[in-house]
Amino acid sequence: LIPFLCVAQKKKKEKQDTLKVTDFVPTGLRIGTDVIALIKTSTDDTYSGWEVNADLDLYRYFLTVDVGSWSRNFQSTDGQYYSNYSNDGNYFRVGADFNFLPKDPNGNALIFGARYARSVFSEDYLVHSNDAVWGPIDETYVNSNVPARWFELTGGLRVKIWKVLWLGYTARYKFSLKTGDTPTMLPHDIPGYGRTDKKSAWGFNYQVFIRFPLRK
Repeated sequence: LIPFLCVAQKKKKEKQDTLKVTDFVPTGLRIGTDVIALIKTSTDDTYSGWEVNADLDLYRYFLTVDVGSWSRNFQSTDGQYYSNYSNDGNYFRVGADFNFLPKDPNGNALIFGARYARSVFSEDYLVHSNDAVWGPIDETYVNSNVPARWFELTGGLRVKIWKVLWLGYTARYKFSLKTGDTPTMLPHDIPGYGRTDKKSAWGFNYQVFIRFPLRK
């Protein structure tokens, strides 16, 4: 009798763990924005930008899309020397997250995933000096409509706060940056990625979402 009970229990468990086609029908769509980008835009004179985030819930997986824009402006003055750097561009990311809490009753999610990211940007660097020997010198370097791409490993959390309101964060490890040809000057700061003087970079987003249910 015991062996039969063990077999029956095993089959019952296998039946419960078997995925159904309906498990991969989207249950909800979250759309939100990065709060950090909005705060930096209002408090940091050197930065202006925004980012919109969306994910589609597919059982243990979230299909994700991020779209954003940013611009920077840095000025430096040292005696007779003045410089100004500015850039402007857009970017997007696409990828997927794996949910380690698929059966959480509130739908909270602990996620780990990957992204492919791409940006198109323009930048210029102006240098002015009033040299005692050579006199006034003005130089301008420009990169226009430069494409760039990189990859990301991501981790984060999504938590239900109230009905359709969700909060979350995403930590990003960015690597394998590639840019198009820039004969005038080397790219300095890439929208969505950041400074280019390192082989990899870290990023962090704190997000507010509205979730639209698609099915029970």
